[in-house]
Amino acid sequence: MTAAALTVLATSSPLTKVIPGLMIWTILFFIVVLVVLKKYAFGPVQKAIDDRRQRIVDAIKEADNARDEARKLLEEHRKLIGQAKSDAEEILAEARRVGGAQRERGREETEEDRQRRLEETRRQIEQATAQALGQIRDEVGKLSVLAAEKITRKSLTDADQKRLIDEALAEIDFSRLEGSFVEGSRS
Repeated sequence: MTAAALTVLATSSPLTKVIPGLMIWTILFFIVVLVVLKKYAFGPVQKAIDDRRQRIVDAIKEADNARDEARKLLEEHRKLIGQAKSDAEEILAEARRVGGAQRERGREETEEDRQRRLEETRRQIEQATAQALGQIRDEVGKLSVLAAEKITRKSLTDADQKRLIDEALAEIDFSRLEGSFVEGSRS
């Protein structure tokens, strides 16, 4: 296409013809529409976009703050868990130590009780042995008096009975008898 062809096209189409009145009204209408759109459409749309942008920025800041706070809380939580674990370990160690001390004290008390009972039993055995020996001495004395009365066929006076008992007791070896009682009570 040549310049002549373009000129022919420009003059033949009513859309391409320059009409000054129509042009002024088109420009004027365009300016009025632009002012109205700017005032009623672009302004509120821009304001809504700016508000949305600000809300997004605020939400991002809030999310960053929340993330930082969550990190701090997580660190505190980890510290508390670590401290709780160490406290639990200390409590367990203390409980083990106290348990060991109580077991040892229980063993000592049991041993002391056993020793005390053994001593009490020995003392009771010695008392029973002494009492039995005393009863045996009395019986031997009485038997000696009876034997002496039968031999002499007469009644002895109290002084004679005492003398005969003392002589009979002096002849009996009670140390062997005591030894057999003590050995019998130990087994």
